[in-house]
Amino acid sequence: MPGKVTRASAVLLFLGALAYTAWVLEVVVRTGLDPVRTYVSELAAADQPLGGLFRATDLAAGLLVLAGAVAGLLTTRAPAGPVPDPGVPRWARTDTGVAARRPWLLVGWSALALFGAATALDSRLPLSCAPTVDPECAARETAGLVPATHAAHAVSSGLAMTGALVAMVALTVAARRYGLWRPLARTGPALVALELAATAWTLAAVAAFEAGRGLWSLGAGQRLQVLLVAVWTGVLAVSVARERR
Repeated sequence: MPGKVTRASAVLLFLGALAYTAWVLEVVVRTGLDPVRTYVSELAAADQPLGGLFRATDLAAGLLVLAGAVAGLLTTRAPAGPVPDPGVPRWARTDTGVAARRPWLLVGWSALALFGAATALDSRLPLSCAPTVDPECAARETAGLVPATHAAHAVSSGLAMTGALVAMVALTVAARRYGLWRPLARTGPALVALELAATAWTLAAVAAFEAGRGLWSLGAGQRLQVLLVAVWTGVLAVSVARERR
C-alpha cells in the first residue's frame, strides 16, 4: 500500500505541475493580454473570453497538488531507529514519528497542501476585470467599487504563493538533509534561489503598479515566478517516483 500511495503522489504532483502551466497557451491562443505587463490571474478574469478555461485549469492544478501533497504526508515515515524504552511515556519520547525525526518533511508537505488548496480556492474567486489593461477597472479597484472577490483573490493568491515558497524551501532542505530525492537535492537550491528572486521582482512590480509608477514588467516577473513553482513541483514528482523504484 505505501508504494501505491507514493506512486499516486508522484503522478498527482506531475499532473498538477502541468495544469499549473496552462497559462502558456497564451503563446498560441490570442488572449488580448500582454504577457509582459499583465497579471497571470487576469487571464481567468470574469470578463475575459477564455476566463472559464483558465479558471478550470487552476482548479484542476490546485486539487491535483493538494491530493499529491496529502498522499506525500501519508507516506512520510520516521527513519528506522532503536526500539523506544517502554518505560518512557510516548509524549516524552524523541523517536515517535515525523514531527520528532523529520520535521522538514512534515512542514514541506503541509505547505504544499496549503498551496494546492489556496490555488483551487483562487480559481473560485476570479477578478471581475483586468486592472492592468483596463483603466476603468483599475480606477474602480482603487475606489473599492469592485466585487469583494478582488480582495479575497488577493488573500488566496498570497496564501498560495506563501505555501509554495515554504514547501520549496522545506522539501529541498529535507531532500538534502535526509538523503532523499536525488534530483530535487541537486536542483532544488538553484530553483529556490531563482524563485526568491522572481518573487522579489513580482512584489516590487506590484508595489510600483499600485503606487502609479508603472508596471516594471509585472507580467514577466509573475510568469517566471509561477513557472518556477511548476518546474520545482515537476522535479519533486520525478524525484518521488525515482525514490519509489
